[in-house]
Amino acid sequence: MTDKLDPRAAGARRMQDKVCVITGAGQGIGRATARRLGQEGGKIVVADRIDETATRTTDELLEHGVEAVKSIVDLSTYEGSETLMAEASAAFGRIDVLVNNVGGTIWMKPFHLYTEKEVEMELERSLMPTLWGCRAVLPIMMEQKSGSIVNLGSQSVRGLYRLPYASSKGGILALGKVLAMEYGKHGIRVNTVSPGGTEIPDRVTQRNYVRPGVIAEDPENADEFRREMIEDITNQQAIRRRGTPEEQAAAVAFLASDDASFITGDNINCSGGQS
Repeated sequence: MTDKLDPRAAGARRMQDKVCVITGAGQGIGRATARRLGQEGGKIVVADRIDETATRTTDELLEHGVEAVKSIVDLSTYEGSETLMAEASAAFGRIDVLVNNVGGTIWMKPFHLYTEKEVEMELERSLMPTLWGCRAVLPIMMEQKSGSIVNLGSQSVRGLYRLPYASSKGGILALGKVLAMEYGKHGIRVNTVSPGGTEIPDRVTQRNYVRPGVIAEDPENADEFRREMIEDITNQQAIRRRGTPEEQAAAVAFLASDDASFITGDNINCSGGQS
């Protein structure tokens, strides 16, 4: 961890002693965010539904001297989100930062090929965890009269073959704007980071993993749909490459920190200039 961030650098301890809850922290952007906020002095709650990946992230943080605990929860339900916030509060006494990272498309295909159940599953994965996470943490942050929520959006709201996922992420953009307006008077900031195409080299849980023992089947022509989708993304970019989880985590860390103390209801497109 310290090979990528000099703790003596300016801003390196922006999260000193702040309690940071990060969902989907077992891999990818969530894991990179846990590492970044831990490097900056945060106390980290690693939330994931997969014990294997949550343990990997938590152990790595502990090995580098970061205070960290894990919470194994299903965040597609309000009960799961309430359990997470209760466990975080019990461990550290407060919650200063919530990063709602859970989500990710299950299928890539034209909308007319989705079944009713598949649409519901996409919304359950990519909208509800953020919606429920915000609902569960707000009473805690209101009592504290402070807090920073950073939600992960997506550039998919202008893209191909992921309409239910894109609808979820469009909902997250609206969620962030409305919550910022409603809860600024309580000292709570709410912002969004919208990644473009991001390479996930540490992936353990596959995109089409639905639940233990259940792997969603890709549609016929899935490879062709994926190729067209990636080409569409790349053609919109000024920087013609995939992003990294660490680049997304840097944007999240800024919005989570007091460096962004006068920023709320906003969205950072961390997408290489994707229009």
